[in-house]
Amino acid sequence: MTSVGARLAATIAQDPTRPLVTWYDDGSGERTELSGATLGNWVAKTANLLVDGVGVGPGERAVILLPPHWQSAAVLLGAWSAGLVVTLVPGPGEVGFTTVERAAELTQPERYLLGLHPLGLPLREVPAGYLDYAAEVRTFGDRFAGPPVDDQDDLVAAATDRAAALGLGPSDRVLVDVARHPDPLDWLLAPLSVGASTVLCGQLDRSLLAKRAQTERVSRILAG
Repeated sequence: MTSVGARLAATIAQDPTRPLVTWYDDGSGERTELSGATLGNWVAKTANLLVDGVGVGPGERAVILLPPHWQSAAVLLGAWSAGLVVTLVPGPGEVGFTTVERAAELTQPERYLLGLHPLGLPLREVPAGYLDYAAEVRTFGDRFAGPPVDDQDDLVAAATDRAAALGLGPSDRVLVDVARHPDPLDWLLAPLSVGASTVLCGQLDRSLLAKRAQTERVSRILAG
């Protein structure tokens, strides 16, 4: 048996300094690069927020209504590392995460909003009844030692199968047009399952595709 958290830890252990997730937004000009160690810290803080802050644990449900983004990766991986069941559509659950624009879609008792700021800065204003993920998560430890997770075999198997279907391997650096591949199975879990790194592109300017692939030393492109 294995888990998403175990796969992430194994990938980071190979080289914690290697860029693991690089995020571009061609609409804003943003570029954010996270090494394995940095992403691991964000994931651990998120898992600790969920377990120690919210008080949820394996088998409980997180509703995550977020677009592809490096912060979304931290939230998703943090939830899976804590053993939560992740739901990507509105519905019941113990905790929810979304953007300000979709805040009304969350009905959970614990609700977190993300501003998706390039530097991970807090929101300027937080609506009543919600918490600011960026502000809250920073107060938690960057090492996670929660209960073991042993019920994610199907999720890991689906990611591994998808990686094989996409032809991904551990040495790959994969550029993903997230508008065309919005499913976390494609932009997050499949590359992670084989230890590949990703260059995630939001609002991709396709005229920049060839140059970006060269600059980022991309070996695989998922843009079709």
